[in-house]
Amino acid sequence: MLGIIIKGIIIGLFISVPLGPIGMLTVQRTLNRGQRFGIATGLGATTSDLVYTIITLFFLSFVIDFIEQFRFAIQLIGSILVIGFGFYTYQSNPSTQPKPNESVKHSLAGDFFSSFALTFSNPLILFVLIALFARFEFIDSKTTFFISLAGILSILGGALLWWNLLTFLVSRFKNRLNMRELKIINQIFGFIIMLIGLVGIFIDLIK
Repeated sequence: MLGIIIKGIIIGLFISVPLGPIGMLTVQRTLNRGQRFGIATGLGATTSDLVYTIITLFFLSFVIDFIEQFRFAIQLIGSILVIGFGFYTYQSNPSTQPKPNESVKHSLAGDFFSSFALTFSNPLILFVLIALFARFEFIDSKTTFFISLAGILSILGGALLWWNLLTFLVSRFKNRLNMRELKIINQIFGFIIMLIGLVGIFIDLIK
């Protein structure tokens, strides 16, 4: 059991640490809205990863056939969503974010579900999970349901560990930045996210 938990935490870190679009979005929201909103964004992505983890464990062959059949459309839609999030991030103005004595204009649920949708639009994470499961000999056909559940929860624990650490570190630097610097950071992150989406479309088209 302990071995499964440790492996699950490591897998949770592996799928969360790379600073792709969700990592950029998490940093940006932490800077503009606070640590809670950054964590909500990270959790949305983690929940999507957990859904794909469950799919990987119980519905693997069906899902892989579906992805192979509609790979181009799935990747294209995912890239378009990434570009949309990048443009929104680029356009966002930190001066319009709620201040301590103002009403909150953004909801934790909204940030959670938006990052969930962005991550869920890229089912190719299935292949990453399959590779990690094989590499760490995580769960096999002989694993009991209870141990499988512990493994899934440990993946969540590893991801939570990373998102808390990332948002904590970012929020510590937040007070050192003025509005102009925050806006520049928004534009940089937004541009990088849009670039990731555009590169994805380019790769899809030349295949």
